[in-house]
Amino acid sequence: MSEIIETEKNPLIRIEHISKVYEMGVEKVYAIRDISINIYKNEYLAIMGPSGSGKSTLMNILGCLDTPTSGLYHFTGLDVSDMDDNELAGIRNKEIGFVFQTFNLLPRASSLKNVELPLVYGGVSSSLRKEKAMATLTDVGLGDRAHHKPNELSGGQRQRVAIARALVTNPSIILADEPTGNLDTKTGEDLMILFNSLWQKGNTIIIVTHEEFIARHAHRIIRLRDGLIESEEVNPNPTYSLMKN
Repeated sequence: MSEIIETEKNPLIRIEHISKVYEMGVEKVYAIRDISINIYKNEYLAIMGPSGSGKSTLMNILGCLDTPTSGLYHFTGLDVSDMDDNELAGIRNKEIGFVFQTFNLLPRASSLKNVELPLVYGGVSSSLRKEKAMATLTDVGLGDRAHHKPNELSGGQRQRVAIARALVTNPSIILADEPTGNLDTKTGEDLMILFNSLWQKGNTIIIVTHEEFIARHAHRIIRLRDGLIESEEVNPNPTYSLMKN
């Protein structure tokens, strides 16, 4: 049974000295090495790094898509370091909303059906999941596109559907992996404004990116290189403050 952390002052996410090692024959390759991070509720965090820096591995561990080789990972008061696949799947479905670069939408399903999907896995009744999915699509500005399929939407609209799908379960965090990577600059900026509005509503947001101008929207930036934390900084002037009307 996972250990419950009692103290209310504990962070939403706490990882301590985690490493991920892959064995390539007789050689051991460290994807990440001895990383410790605290992430608190309603933070807006960017994790940056070039290809091979370890940011994808760290994202997979934060998102409970993978487990560390060593170290501790506490998520919402639970020790998830040694959870089995079924336990990790439960955490992912209830606590983490994923937004991917490639959208990962079902091509033959409507926007509404795509957003309903996590609720189907969660066993929510048909009427309630339709209601929640429609409300969430409306929240991201796509209530009028609920019955459109992905090929009937622009890239920005498809990403908004993906964000609605991430939000519909009221997760503890939104974890976005290169969310603007397949979008033009203007659409990407519009999407970052949406992320800021989600943060202002109380959501905890973690964005994984290799682009500096995307990271500058966050309030804290962690930079990785060669599997290690190279630097960590508080961003006193996030870009969103320049875009307020």
